Amino acid sequence: MTGTPQPAVLVGPDELGVTFIGHSSFMVQIGGRRVLIDPVFANHLILLRRQRRAGLRIDELPPIDIVLLTHAHMDHLNITSLRRIIRSTRRQTGQTPEVVVPEGVEDLVAGLGFRKVRRLAWWHMAEVQGLEITMTPCKHWGARMFRDTYRGYGGYVIRFGKQSVYHSGDTAYFTGFREIGERLTPRVALMPIGAYFPDSYRVVHTSPEDALRGFVEMDAERMVPMHFGTFQLGREPMDEPVKRLLEEAKRLGISQKIKVLEEGETMRVFPH
Repeated sequence: MTGTPQPAVLVGPDELGVTFIGHSSFMVQIGGRRVLIDPVFANHLILLRRQRRAGLRIDELPPIDIVLLTHAHMDHLNITSLRRIIRSTRRQTGQTPEVVVPEGVEDLVAGLGFRKVRRLAWWHMAEVQGLEITMTPCKHWGARMFRDTYRGYGGYVIRFGKQSVYHSGDTAYFTGFREIGERLTPRVALMPIGAYFPDSYRVVHTSPEDALRGFVEMDAERMVPMHFGTFQLGREPMDEPVKRLLEEAKRLGISQKIKVLEEGETMRVFPH
């Protein structure tokens, strides 16, 4: 396993901080709140073995205010990681985070100790600790096992004033990227670029080129890639997604809009 965890970089309340933990896991600092999205710190997920270490350590995390889970798949909703995050925040503050999940996923987190469990459907918005959190559509699926296909799935746009960030969750390319941009105007887009080969996987995952197409149609300012390099989910070489992403961005003349974060690295975005 490669990679070295980094100390968490804390940003000011007027800044947007986006820290890449690995795979689809991020810590987002916005509006003075700390939000974890799809936090997975486990080294093994049934048959999957982590190839790169998580960029942050749970026992070194600052107190977490909110956890967002995009869907119930094992590489996005990890019970062990969630329990440890809850314990860490309780130890530091005496309180625990709130959690936001898609409809049909609330039973998986109900008994873990979160202060409050909120569920959302596509395009529904909740105000959570001063942040506007909107669930967005995607093209994927949400079952944790084989038969629980009733579970919801989606992405999120988090907004505080002029700062906003979009996490797509797992998704294939679909025309909804343009609508998300028109309705919610996120400044930063966290987009998946791995698990696209063989081509049949693109029914539920974006290739690097698909992700860039969605990003352009959304008209966000910056794109941070995710869903690559951590778990061997597709059959493409582990180092191929980023190479293809940067090549396509150069071809489109938008290289300056792409920020590839190393595990543990934080991108700081200042308000206009």
